[in-house]
Amino acid sequence: MDILIVDDQPAMRSALELLCDVHGMPARSAANAEQALELIRSEDIGLVLQDMNFGEGETSGREGVALFRAIRELDPDLPVVLMTAWTSLETAVELMREGAADYIAKPWKDDKLLATLRNLLRMRELAQDNLRLRARGQRARQTLAERHALCGLVYASDAMHELVALAIKVAPADVPVLITGPNGSGKEKLAELVQANSRRSDRPFVKVNAGGLADSLLEAELFGAEPGAFTGASKLRIGRFEAAHGGTIFLDELGNLSASGQMKLLRVLQSGEFERVGSSTTRKVDVRVISATNADLPRAIAAGNFREDLYFRLNVIELAVPALVERPDDIAPLAQSLLQAQGGGLQLSAEALQALHEHAWPGNVRELQNRLQRASLICSDNTIRAADLGLRAASGSAPSAAVSGETGASDPERVQLQAALERARGVVSKAAAELGLSRQALYRRMERLGLSVSRQVRD
Repeated sequence: MDILIVDDQPAMRSALELLCDVHGMPARSAANAEQALELIRSEDIGLVLQDMNFGEGETSGREGVALFRAIRELDPDLPVVLMTAWTSLETAVELMREGAADYIAKPWKDDKLLATLRNLLRMRELAQDNLRLRARGQRARQTLAERHALCGLVYASDAMHELVALAIKVAPADVPVLITGPNGSGKEKLAELVQANSRRSDRPFVKVNAGGLADSLLEAELFGAEPGAFTGASKLRIGRFEAAHGGTIFLDELGNLSASGQMKLLRVLQSGEFERVGSSTTRKVDVRVISATNADLPRAIAAGNFREDLYFRLNVIELAVPALVERPDDIAPLAQSLLQAQGGGLQLSAEALQALHEHAWPGNVRELQNRLQRASLICSDNTIRAADLGLRAASGSAPSAAVSGETGASDPERVQLQAALERARGVVSKAAAELGLSRQALYRRMERLGLSVSRQVRD
């Protein structure tokens, strides 16, 4: 990517081109706005360094303003650095509010100008790499959705894409699958996806809350009961395993199963055999088992609360669903999808979206769904705001708390700014100097990325 220098003075263009080239930053130049815009349309320009005046005797800065706004229309993300004399400094500050990356006063200092250009070019490269990765990820998700049944699963994060791709890969392999993850993270939806892409997709899919079954009812619920087998059993009861014959059974909340329940489950998993309560006839079933738990089963085994042999029977393939806070890229698409399902044309305000991203989501997707349902009932004019969600509005960009922002965000520009702010112990001017930016430019980027800082006291 080249630096584009826009200045009407040939000597100025030559000096800046030479300075950039000597320091390993290829540059080209234009004498006026028309030439500059044509180069931006036709060449790979990574940054624009533009003067504010191009006509002879012109000092108002109007030409620079017009060029800057035309560049923003062509490429809103292209960094533009303004070169200003004292007469156009106020105009340059105004353009900073409109999105200019920085301004350099004339005459400039070579080291500061080079640092600014080098850092902006690097950020441009990182941003474009990030866009390419996102586009590649979107294409991969679209391909997966076109070839397989995703059962309405909504996601945009790389973590969930890898998990979904693994689930689809193992779905036809007719082996037990253990799905782990916190409550409300979407384990049941992933189980549906495995079933839908398996060889048993057209056969029964039976769901059981295994952890919610009392010991006195568990055997009858899972394996069935003959008439008269116990008080109240007046007719034949078909158990869940028998009902799932030829298909799949989903055992949810497996970690809460009692010791007696674990033992009875182990037998049917080992042999496929069971007896109904009140019967001595052994029956055999062909069932694939998908189970789910939010418990740490290895720890439960070490504590003597879960059978190790049952664990290895169930855990041929483990699919670990990450918490929602660990995949922030999924928050907005999930929220939009849940609102769309509710109908009514509800929209999330920018403030609400930022509040959603700042929340820690201890209840995961289930909590998100509940908050959106609440908000849809109390919001006005079909626009959901942070208060409607029961969340605080985004904190903004004023320096207040420790460096903070979207948890787990993968934006490379965010990562770079956070690292610089942390190294500077929250001193914005120091971080700006390291990045080759003015304090105003850094504050503007922090505002755009939702970052805030506080000064840290030295030990």
